[in-house]
Amino acid sequence: MIEIKHVTKTIHGQTVLSDISLGLEYGTAMGLSGANGSGKTMLMRIACGLVQPSTGAVVIDGEPLNPAHPFPQSVGILIEEPAFLPGCTGYDNLKLLADIKGVTTDDDIRCAIERVGLNPHDRKRYRAYSLGMKQRLGIAAAIMEKPTFILLDEPTNALDEDGEELLRGIVLEEKARGAAILVSSHDSEVLKAVADQIIRLKAGSIVEQG
Repeated sequence: MIEIKHVTKTIHGQTVLSDISLGLEYGTAMGLSGANGSGKTMLMRIACGLVQPSTGAVVIDGEPLNPAHPFPQSVGILIEEPAFLPGCTGYDNLKLLADIKGVTTDDDIRCAIERVGLNPHDRKRYRAYSLGMKQRLGIAAAIMEKPTFILLDEPTNALDEDGEELLRGIVLEEKARGAAILVSSHDSEVLKAVADQIIRLKAGSIVEQG
């Protein structure tokens, strides 16, 4: 499982997260709710190794993230706005990412693009994508390698109703596959539809868990 143990993050003397402890099992989804500035995005950054905590630890399958092994071995991430090369197609952008680890086939890439409602054969460049299309491609990037740990930060941003429905289906499918999913959203209905438990943050602390 993924464990966040007594994590505190202080930046320039200000506490952004305060003594956060959570456990996330495979095959489940945890929802994060809270106002802007509550600490949701920072918690996700720490959970996937992008930011180091001031104190505490992130432990994955019994092994803590550390300077020698700063990132989870199998992780898919969508945090804040997705960013891709503007002059490349959606498929070519994902292919470049997939080639880094070399664990994803061309068919896997095409399947991920189709799952989010895009056309893998579309030759449109990323710069011409709408905001909703960019968000869908970011979700595809997070799931294409079939990771065991998936983090989705406000994944419904810029999505229309059909896109939100696709997103809910994808999260449920990834849970059924056995992934552990951490998802944040301002939309409580989205979290209720996909999350096994919902954590509410306020000023960097957990104020509700259920």
